[in-house]
Amino acid sequence: MTSFATLILVLSLTSSAVFSHASGERNSTTGQDDDNELDSSERETEAPQGASDLIEAANNGLARLRSGPTIQYGDIAQTSVQTRNAARCTSRGCTWRRRSRGYVIVPIKISRRYSRAERYVIIRSLVEFHRVSCIRFVWRRRQRDYLNFKPSSGCWSYLGRQRGRQTISLQQRGCVDRGIVQHEMLHALGFHHEQSRSDRDKHVRILANNVRPGHRRNFRKVKTNNLGTPYDYSSIMHYGRFAFSKRRGVLPTIVPIPDSTAVIGKATKMSGNDIKRLNKLYKCRGY
Repeated sequence: MTSFATLILVLSLTSSAVFSHASGERNSTTGQDDDNELDSSERETEAPQGASDLIEAANNGLARLRSGPTIQYGDIAQTSVQTRNAARCTSRGCTWRRRSRGYVIVPIKISRRYSRAERYVIIRSLVEFHRVSCIRFVWRRRQRDYLNFKPSSGCWSYLGRQRGRQTISLQQRGCVDRGIVQHEMLHALGFHHEQSRSDRDKHVRILANNVRPGHRRNFRKVKTNNLGTPYDYSSIMHYGRFAFSKRRGVLPTIVPIPDSTAVIGKATKMSGNDIKRLNKLYKCRGY
């Protein structure tokens, strides 16, 4: 049997073979709020872009693939089963299994269609999980359940562990980015978007009238398991202020409360709370 040490991706990095083989009383999305258009002094600059902004840009117009799953919430692939939230997901066994020595082993495969540089970005983004949690990514050998990184259309992932081959799509133009890789990986590990949390109405206001037609469903709440962690504006899983806006940079769709000037959706890597939730969900010790 191949030893664990020879499988972990962090060791593979040393080999070139890796690369060749607001205020307001209304909440939710009722549509009863005003536009709250920002004047020129309040408009948030668009640079630098966070992972959520990049995902939205790459997925513009992506609702259903020519062949494959329906995409909801901006980047979550749907199975034939109704959308699973974190609480139901974990109770039904969609987390990845803990193995010996306390590690959670997640087999992966990366398409050879990616360039050497693109594979390097993906691998380095995954190795960060090794440093901060008990998650360990290994090359898929004969494992039945595994993640398959491929340059399909857009940036998207399923929510939690599925069965068999499970796609994470990172199209080569616009999706091969550290923050995006970590965002989609957290979906695959069982986490929903931060602004979809069950307690989100205490922390953000959704301005449904400012949302582009056909995209209000992206702002639905779900009954999440928040694992005793605080709401996090800096989460890699949080949408930006102008997510799916009719007039980006002018009409906000998400406004933090009570401090409407708080920065949201600009994360480029996992936050401390993202890591804390990950370790709580998978019962990682010593991180």
